[in-house]
Amino acid sequence: MAPVTELERSSSLLYKDFEQHGVPAIVSASGIYLGTQDGRTILDATSGAAVACLGYGNPDVQKAMVDQMMHLCYCHPGFYKTQVAEDLADFLVATTNGVMSKALLCGSGSEAVEVALKLAKTYFEHLPEPQPERTRFIARAGAWHGATLGALTLGDFRGRKDPFVSLLSQNCSRVSACSSYRGARAGESDSEYAQRLAQELDDEFRRIGPHRVCAFVAETVGGSASGCAVPVPGYFAAVKAVCERHGALLILDEVMCGMGRTGTLHAWEQEGVEPDIQAVGKGLGGGYVPVSAVLVHDGLVRSLRRHGHAFAHGQTYMAHPLAAAAALRTQQVVQQQRLVPHVRDVGAYLGRRLRDALLPHPNVGDVRGRGLFWAVELVADKQKKTPFPSKLGVSGRLHARGMSKGYEVALFAANGTCDGYVGDHFLICPPYVVSRKDVDEIVYRVALVVQDTMAEVATQYSLKDI
Repeated sequence: MAPVTELERSSSLLYKDFEQHGVPAIVSASGIYLGTQDGRTILDATSGAAVACLGYGNPDVQKAMVDQMMHLCYCHPGFYKTQVAEDLADFLVATTNGVMSKALLCGSGSEAVEVALKLAKTYFEHLPEPQPERTRFIARAGAWHGATLGALTLGDFRGRKDPFVSLLSQNCSRVSACSSYRGARAGESDSEYAQRLAQELDDEFRRIGPHRVCAFVAETVGGSASGCAVPVPGYFAAVKAVCERHGALLILDEVMCGMGRTGTLHAWEQEGVEPDIQAVGKGLGGGYVPVSAVLVHDGLVRSLRRHGHAFAHGQTYMAHPLAAAAALRTQQVVQQQRLVPHVRDVGAYLGRRLRDALLPHPNVGDVRGRGLFWAVELVADKQKKTPFPSKLGVSGRLHARGMSKGYEVALFAANGTCDGYVGDHFLICPPYVVSRKDVDEIVYRVALVVQDTMAEVATQYSLKDI
């Protein structure tokens, strides 16, 4: 047994489980690898949490941050403005060809979702004929929108949400997610599935009262809770039509799947729709700083401007100049090195390799994703799609083995895939700079983790009785 380190023995830092024993302490990072305190090298197949899009130690971003620190680290966003924040907002707006004409810069994905909700409410309050009764939101089953109270209200990851339900607003209801593996009926075409989900959304509008709904909120490609659930063709066009029919907004949460992760800078570009409000984060700053943004459709901006009302929102670290400098340089590197087309190319290769290596396994139910954003769902019975009991902790076992000696590959493990409580999956979402050779190494290590972990589970439990 390895000796307990001083850090593990006496840490004052509060972790999710109050202590963080048995996990590697990271002391260095370069490219797609992390160096541990005990001298090992871990291949980061997840970019942290789909964050480190450029990998670790990019010199261009580091230089931009140092240069900004030498001039200005912080100024109050309510008193002053900075050119670097203006430049980042201009860059983001330009990437949408002006479809979205304003960007608000904030600090985390959860914060961006909160801002999006407040903006939607503000829009309806400031119409020529205000609609203050629009206070309800519709979200989707299996969603994850963040850990703050407003974002938790939208989300459906039960393990994270249940302890705080008594604190949450009751202004959100939900409809089925677009997830073919678990949601599509036998023999149902993509078009039929999309239309059925659109009808379900329309029914929910009518149940609540269309005049009461502020917005429909969805991840363009499902994130950590749903395991990269990819929308079927026509789905978002169909639900956007429902929103427009009832005068509500469409808010797309691209905190995890956006900024190039799925093969276009904005995931909605592949869906033939334009959101009214969009949240981005994670890959925006590549992990070099905490940063997120909310992009607002030009139609909403013009409406708010026309009626001269302010947006009653402000936070201390909005438009932080150091964060803006790091995010702007990150996005410039992505653009200059043509990394988004690379994501499409090497991402398709990653998908093929994962499917070839893992789908033959009797406990791999599905491999799904887009770009460099892939998930592997594990099941006890492949024919029935029966999930493992949560008490087995299958996803946690996979993650722990991946981090252990002899495997050294980071998997983003999650559970609740099936109903918010049961269901195991893990994400593979490496940095945009990965090569095909890197992909081969990732798939080799991941397949070994799955093989050995599931063999261990099979020896300890009778899978036929699950």
